[in-house]
Amino acid sequence: MGFFYEKKNDQLKPTTPSKSQTKEPIEKQILKTNLQDNLKTIKDTLGESTDIVIREILIGNKGTVKAGIIYTDGLSDAPSLQNFIMETLMLDIKDTEVESEITPNPELMNTLKDFAMTVGEIKNVTLFEDLFTALLSGDVVLLLDGFSEGFMIGNKRWAERGVTESTTQTVIRGPREAFSENIRINTALIRRKIKDPNLWMESRMIGKLTKTNIAVMYIKGIANDDIVEELRMRLDRIDIDGILESGNIEELIQDARISTFPTVYNTERPDVVASALLEGRIAIIVDGTPFVLTLPALFVQFFQSSEDYYQRAEFTSLVRFLRFFSFAIALLAPALFIAATTFHHEMIPTALLINLAAQREGVPFPAFIEALIMEITFEILREAGLRMPRAIGSAMSIVGAFVIGTAAVEAGLISAAMVIVVSITAIASFVSPTYDMAFTARILRFIFMGLAASFGLFGITVGLIALILHLCSIRSFGVPYMYPIAPFNLTDQKDTFVRLPKWKMFTRPRLISQQNINSQQPPDVAKPEPEKKNE
Repeated sequence: MGFFYEKKNDQLKPTTPSKSQTKEPIEKQILKTNLQDNLKTIKDTLGESTDIVIREILIGNKGTVKAGIIYTDGLSDAPSLQNFIMETLMLDIKDTEVESEITPNPELMNTLKDFAMTVGEIKNVTLFEDLFTALLSGDVVLLLDGFSEGFMIGNKRWAERGVTESTTQTVIRGPREAFSENIRINTALIRRKIKDPNLWMESRMIGKLTKTNIAVMYIKGIANDDIVEELRMRLDRIDIDGILESGNIEELIQDARISTFPTVYNTERPDVVASALLEGRIAIIVDGTPFVLTLPALFVQFFQSSEDYYQRAEFTSLVRFLRFFSFAIALLAPALFIAATTFHHEMIPTALLINLAAQREGVPFPAFIEALIMEITFEILREAGLRMPRAIGSAMSIVGAFVIGTAAVEAGLISAAMVIVVSITAIASFVSPTYDMAFTARILRFIFMGLAASFGLFGITVGLIALILHLCSIRSFGVPYMYPIAPFNLTDQKDTFVRLPKWKMFTRPRLISQQNINSQQPPDVAKPEPEKKNE
């Protein structure tokens, strides 16, 4: 029980709240039978907000029943409200055979629901909490005088962005469609690709104030039931005021909360989510964001692109090797350069060592400070390019990096070799198909630079061992993060560092989907011959 304070003799004195102050919140109360009392309660609770429209009408041949229609301007479909709700109640109902039944009697609610309402979704509402949730979600609320319940009529419609091309995960070959901010459009895009009755969807609301709609989709019989149950438990434990984006859900349900490596995958491409569902993963769709979460997420998954499965296997394998190599460059290139030029001169060829020494002759800073200055400068330019208007953002980042790098070399503050190393590192970080893993490399890069400046190659080696141990200790909803590398599984290596041809990939990842392992018929299994028709 809380305490209220009153000022007496310049001191705060705790007092217990009165009974009137501890009464049940209005949202938890049931509707009243008097229409005017209900409308007054709605106005008072919402502060008489100007976007809440309340229309009082009379129903029946002689206007014997008073009714109130409440909706939120801007969230409801005004033409549908006029043509299918208000016109039906006020005009069309007088010309039907049920006009004699439109009287204030106990069966009036069922009469209206069965004979008068021509809209698709209608639900009864008895609590103010449900009424406000429906009203502020875009539905129309119909209340009748003399009844302690009303109707929640589905009539949502608001301005939204349609299905457009993905801007964060572009492909050369493959579907161009991307998710939008409407949860129902997003679920429809997934249903369009997987037309199977075993594709189940569970809905819930999270957020005490925002009441954000969340949809959990998985394929029954393929997804691991234990992982599905674990996800339900983690979602049910969330107690927060608001969910505004899927990133809020990701932070609240992920396993390694202090790790820089992401353990939940996000994408705005429906084909990626459909592929994940077919492998036995689970998708979380959040209303108001085009980014859908899939889990469990593995380390190798962040180096896979949807285009890998639309191109030939040979080309895909080469590109995937390039992604892993680029990640190593983005992670270790500045650290290796610092270690070689500071501690291990014998590793550098003599001619190159002489050139590097000549370049660094007038540079006042050690190699670590050089790299730190250039990396921080480039990070500033990268963020500035992202936040500035698109028309000038990319040009500013490229021109800014070129001008600053050239000026720094000419001024003798930075060596030319360091500019080259930092530039290659920055370009390699863009090769990653996902932004999350590229961001992880950006953070760890500074740690390895510090280890190289302090201990040379020995520090880098210790850092790599600690990094590998950390990766092997992480789990994503019970699945080892480094699977199928550690623990090693030879069967699932078909889609790790290389991708085998499609006709070779006839099993799903074993630790993700532990039931219905085969995704296609193995080629060595004889298929039944078709029956011959009798002549």
